[in-house]
Amino acid sequence: MQFHAIGTIRTPYLTEAPYQPVREDKGEFKIILNEDLVSGLQGLEKFHYIYVIYYLDRVPTGPPLTLVNPPWAEDVQVGLFASRAPHRPNPIGVSIVALKKIDHNILYTSGLDVYDQTPLLDIKPYIQDLDSKQDANLGWLNFNNREDREHLLLHIKGKPH
Repeated sequence: MQFHAIGTIRTPYLTEAPYQPVREDKGEFKIILNEDLVSGLQGLEKFHYIYVIYYLDRVPTGPPLTLVNPPWAEDVQVGLFASRAPHRPNPIGVSIVALKKIDHNILYTSGLDVYDQTPLLDIKPYIQDLDSKQDANLGWLNFNNREDREHLLLHIKGKPH
């Protein structure tokens, strides 16, 4: 199996990035697609959101742990596949971001949760009726009270509080 970068993601994050995309994050967020793939963007401008699939090139090397403590719920231990931990058997990341505009081979987006110069693997349109699941739940993140849930969501979204 082989993958190759089809572009580069540019963000203001050099040493720290949020755990999830923050839509209203400050700074410039853009994807620079390789020139030879520009025609593949035709029609993408009609979508409000896109999936950005990328290679997590700065995670630790070596085998990942199969049990993890999510950084925003350190008192909880879950299996790797029940988490969004970046250190995975295949270091592939996925983010859903708002597509602001496309200028030739540059896609301007809302906040992306990746380091500057992250290799881009793919882009896919987010399609409302296919990608939004009405019966989605919070899994192990389910809380008994609204205050705990809202506090955790602030941590997950990297928002100061």
